Amino acid sequence: MLRTFEKAALEAGKAIITVLREGFPVAMKADASPVTVADEEAERIILAHLARDYPEIPVVAEESVAAGKVPDIAGRGFFLVDPLDGTREFVDGRQEFTVNIAYIENGAPVAGIVYAPALGLAFSGERGHAERLVVMDDFTVGARSAITVREQPDDRLALASLRHNSPETGSFLADHAIFKCTNIGSSLKFCLLAEGKADVYPRFTRTMEWDTAAGDAVLRAAGGSTVTLDGMPLTYGKTGTAADFDFANPNFISWGGRKRVLEPA
Repeated sequence: MLRTFEKAALEAGKAIITVLREGFPVAMKADASPVTVADEEAERIILAHLARDYPEIPVVAEESVAAGKVPDIAGRGFFLVDPLDGTREFVDGRQEFTVNIAYIENGAPVAGIVYAPALGLAFSGERGHAERLVVMDDFTVGARSAITVREQPDDRLALASLRHNSPETGSFLADHAIFKCTNIGSSLKFCLLAEGKADVYPRFTRTMEWDTAAGDAVLRAAGGSTVTLDGMPLTYGKTGTAADFDFANPNFISWGGRKRVLEPA
């Protein structure tokens, strides 16, 4: 499955970079988030790869959902796709945007890839093994290396959203004696945890499942975890709840290392 993900992500990333170089208009969706032809073309490419190799598995993809195309996933494994996570970064000329593909089984992200085409890096993970991929200028993989989370040090480094920080994040860091925090956009936060470059990512503002699934899959494969505020694993395929939109995530904490107890300061 990761082979399909890799091919799809690299081809989608190539299309995104082509759009970036040629210029593009920006439209706004109903939720006031931006969308570009790069989002749409990347999703088209990814859906074609998944339909060819796994025609029986439904796909929940961000732009398709925005267009009202939502498959029935009840009791089934399914794919979650965010063809361009960090569209605002993409529009603003930043390099942190990513391509995200994940497979969900029994509510858990068990395989995924995160590809940052402007950085020439990708991260993949499946069932206990995660890798960092160096992607060359011709959009082929030049090197692979296994990655794993690091044990939580005493001087922990937190990651926070570049655009969606919150007072609750500051309170969390203060309450747990975490004094270092770096702000970064897109699903790359999960990948920095997965490769042992940071320790915790608290999120207290809205995310959707396609925003987090691929990065979460990589993180879990590298030995980390993502839990809700009650300490239970974050689950996927959340539909039909009166309290929120379908596929919306609650607040969560992603941990890099194995020491995940929320000790008071």
